[in-house]
Amino acid sequence: MNKTIRRASALCLLLVLALLGRATYVQFYDGRALADNEHNRRTTIAQYAKPLGNIIVAGSSVTGSERTDSGDLAYKRTYTNGDLYSAVTGYSSQVYGATQLEGIYRDVLDGADPELKNPIDAVTGKQTSPGNVLTTIDPDVQKAAYQALGNKKGAAVAIDPASGKILGVVSTPSYDPSKISGTTDAAAWKQLTEDKDQPMLNRALRQALPPGSTFKLVVASAALEDGLYASVDTPTHSPNPYPLPGTSTALSNENASAPCKNANIRTALEYSCNNVFGKMAVDLGQDKVKAMAEKFGFNASKLDVPVRAAESVYPSTDYKSQTAQTGIGQFDVTATPLQMAMVSAALANDGVLIDPHMVSKVTDADGDTLKSFENPSSTRVVSSSTARQIRSAMRTVVDQGTGTNARISGVEVGGKTGTAQHGENNSKTPYAWFTSYGKDSATGKQVAVAVVVEDSGAERSEVSGNGLAAPIAQKMMAAALK
Repeated sequence: MNKTIRRASALCLLLVLALLGRATYVQFYDGRALADNEHNRRTTIAQYAKPLGNIIVAGSSVTGSERTDSGDLAYKRTYTNGDLYSAVTGYSSQVYGATQLEGIYRDVLDGADPELKNPIDAVTGKQTSPGNVLTTIDPDVQKAAYQALGNKKGAAVAIDPASGKILGVVSTPSYDPSKISGTTDAAAWKQLTEDKDQPMLNRALRQALPPGSTFKLVVASAALEDGLYASVDTPTHSPNPYPLPGTSTALSNENASAPCKNANIRTALEYSCNNVFGKMAVDLGQDKVKAMAEKFGFNASKLDVPVRAAESVYPSTDYKSQTAQTGIGQFDVTATPLQMAMVSAALANDGVLIDPHMVSKVTDADGDTLKSFENPSSTRVVSSSTARQIRSAMRTVVDQGTGTNARISGVEVGGKTGTAQHGENNSKTPYAWFTSYGKDSATGKQVAVAVVVEDSGAERSEVSGNGLAAPIAQKMMAAALK
């Protein structure tokens, strides 16, 4: 064969092999990325070509699908009691994408997940019947929280301490995801995204705020675990007010007549004594307080329930005065309602924190389980003795201290109030917090909750954890334990 022809043939063969290689790469390696590209209209058409799978609460769907009147998107998402469950479901929009459970389980809900396919469907790429997402939400707890929050700006979370199941997730003001699920909802989207009250922000999971005095539970736990004090009834050595180290400022108490000088932990929690916990944090040292906070879940950058929660932060500082402020949940300490519910849940569960989760199962169209979350991981945070003593002090808070509005007749209830500073020099309305647990010895049921009220419209002097947040927690606990 002529040398020139051989070279031309070899070049052609190389070009053919290169084309085959590129086609193979696009088909088998790059295909998924192309299919998932937000600008790929065919993906959206396929997603809404038939009714979606559903998100289930207590055996009933809180989502649905509705036939559209025209266009190439045959169905759109609908929601039952959308305002009530938006902090759980998120939204699924033909234009703006999907969030929270709708986004995390999009492939299951539209039938594209490979686990839904049989071997033939997997090879052909055929879209199969969609699956469903079963949540752990208790509708009675959810409704109790939503109604109690009302027109307040705030959030609430309830957890079953023994299982880690999240029983309620509410954020207010809320919104109805149905209003942005179609292709002609630009006006509704603009209104929601420009609203200064941020109704689409999931305050329960995605917003961390200063937790105020509710953080004193963490400091008290650290003190008992470290042996700084033998019990919650051992007197502390705490001047009142407490001079912040290295400054000319003294840490005082909201109630000037409270018996906070040298108060034991029980009394200090009952009256929410800043001087005691500020000094306690300094005596322990930042590292020990931080270590305890992290056992409870602070500083975890990846807390998935399965929605990714915002990080709750215990900060680092070189100044003892700032460490003292962290002891009362100020300086740069932040926490989500989920995080503070986790604190109470661990204490209620004898010191063991069960990983919180709001999905129990993911199933196919026939109800067969694809993924189960029935056996979550757990971590021992504090000893059984420490948990028992802190619970005892928390009961004192509710029985005769700053948390009396959380009482439930015939039920063991313990809690801790918090009023956190907001704005420069505390210039804005403080945040009102309450975290608690409830146990019914007759039924064996238990629940842990956390509530934050950012703004209730109340006068500044009327803002308190007991006045605003505790009544909401009380209603949630009553609903969970009935």
